[in-house]
Amino acid sequence: MPSALILIADGTEEMEFTITYDTLVRAGVACQSAFVHDDEFVSPIAAKGSRGIRIIPDVYFEPDASGPEKFDALIIPGGAKGAETIAKNLEVQALVREYLAQDKLVGMICAGSIAALTSGLPKQPLTSHPGVKAQLESEFIYSEDPVVVSNNLVTSRGPGTAFPFAFKLVELLCGSEKRKEVYGPMIFPPGTPW
Repeated sequence: MPSALILIADGTEEMEFTITYDTLVRAGVACQSAFVHDDEFVSPIAAKGSRGIRIIPDVYFEPDASGPEKFDALIIPGGAKGAETIAKNLEVQALVREYLAQDKLVGMICAGSIAALTSGLPKQPLTSHPGVKAQLESEFIYSEDPVVVSNNLVTSRGPGTAFPFAFKLVELLCGSEKRKEVYGPMIFPPGTPW
């Protein structure tokens, strides 16, 4: 069974976190969320999302328990404050590089794509929320496609692209047949492009 570690922090965008987590679980991916704290860490009962919705993380982020030997994918959602907290964390940056070096998936959506920059990833195709495009476009091959796959780096744009992002991760982790199997019962309107 594939597995994924999904990071969360105060200020994480709720839709990007929950849609990704939920869609992966529907595909049979074993998911775990890990709370990444900022400099003002006080042990929370729940992470407070960008819209004020509280989400209880499965565990607190610990680098030794978060590596590519334990999970097949590392996912970084957006939300400006949450993405900043996650992207500036040196241990997260090291994990991003380690996952990619070991041919594991790294997913970044919305402002979460800033972690590609802070992790020092080489110039390659990616996308992000338009609000952080200026920080990324000179260092990467910037695209405005809803989902961009560059080897094992999967990036996406924002809450509205969370479903295509999640389905691409399902496809890469579990195959196209599993993607179809999960998609059908979710009853998207006819003509939905993903």
